[in-house]
Amino acid sequence: MLISGLIVGMALGFVMQRGRFCVTGAFRDVWVTRNTRWLTAFLVVVAVQSVGVFALDAAGVITLASGPFPWLATIVGGFIFGFAIILAGGCATGTYYRAGEGLVGSWLALITYALFAAVMKTGPLSGFNTSMRSVTVEQSNFYSVLNVSPWVFVAVLVAGVALAVRHHLNKPRFKMAAPPASKTGLAHLLFEKPWNAFATAVVIGLIAIAAWPLSWATGREAGLGITTPSSNAVNYLVTGDPELVDWGVLLVAGILLGSYIAAKGSGEFRIRVPDAATVVKSLSGGALMGIGAALAGGCTIGNAMVETAQFSFQGWTALVFMILGTGLGARLTIMNRRPSSGSGPAKVPARAAAHS
Repeated sequence: MLISGLIVGMALGFVMQRGRFCVTGAFRDVWVTRNTRWLTAFLVVVAVQSVGVFALDAAGVITLASGPFPWLATIVGGFIFGFAIILAGGCATGTYYRAGEGLVGSWLALITYALFAAVMKTGPLSGFNTSMRSVTVEQSNFYSVLNVSPWVFVAVLVAGVALAVRHHLNKPRFKMAAPPASKTGLAHLLFEKPWNAFATAVVIGLIAIAAWPLSWATGREAGLGITTPSSNAVNYLVTGDPELVDWGVLLVAGILLGSYIAAKGSGEFRIRVPDAATVVKSLSGGALMGIGAALAGGCTIGNAMVETAQFSFQGWTALVFMILGTGLGARLTIMNRRPSSGSGPAKVPARAAAHS
């Protein structure tokens, strides 16, 4: 059953690469262009997964558990992580799928991210990480505090996200010129035709739902997750302990493979070597991502996508502070480079404008 982790990871990497689904871009656009289209798409993933997760729990397929809320580590770690993804050019999952496209900068960020996640979780800084995460409050999720059914929150989330999607779909969209199609049929749909942001989000949400029972079947009682599997991969390379290669490790390996297949099939794969400044940003951003994700208890997937779907305080607090950290990172590295004068709207640097 462990092989299902590889399959789910390949599907996730393929869909995120072809859909250009960038969480860093979603958070950054809120500050740089005041556009919430991709943030809305991200919340579609949360809403779809939330319906599936609580349905699986109600059916007895999985059992959702809750624990104390490590508020201090979540706030600090979430903010650090949000700042770091601007430097690294992508969040944890985005770094994986961009690495599969051939971006050497993403390879470097991925290495330091996984390394420092391991340092924080099981290495020299594990005591600090444990100490920070020991500062807790007992309340763990919204519906238990209010003593209501979680389906109340599911309904509110789905309705709110649906209204936001409708708002964006009703906006006029400029059609971009595209070269003539060179593929037909399924190959055209999979590798050539641009993917709609909201359709991509629905597919990712369905993949996230499928991850729960498949992961549980192997004894790993969790859904999608990137930080702990990345840490486990590093520890496996150091110790050779085969027990560290669990469903999650195969998941992240699958993301790399799936994104490579998507990039190769669409003609988007090529080795791209960054300049020295980008190398420094990638290495430092990856390191801070590993530190922040370990402190917060997860990255943009484990916290902002999976924990939020369960309406945990940790998930939603991490999401808010990741967006705030991204705002600071964008202000220091992108927004302060805008022209100070001129009649037209300021332009975002090409590297920053591209979804990472």
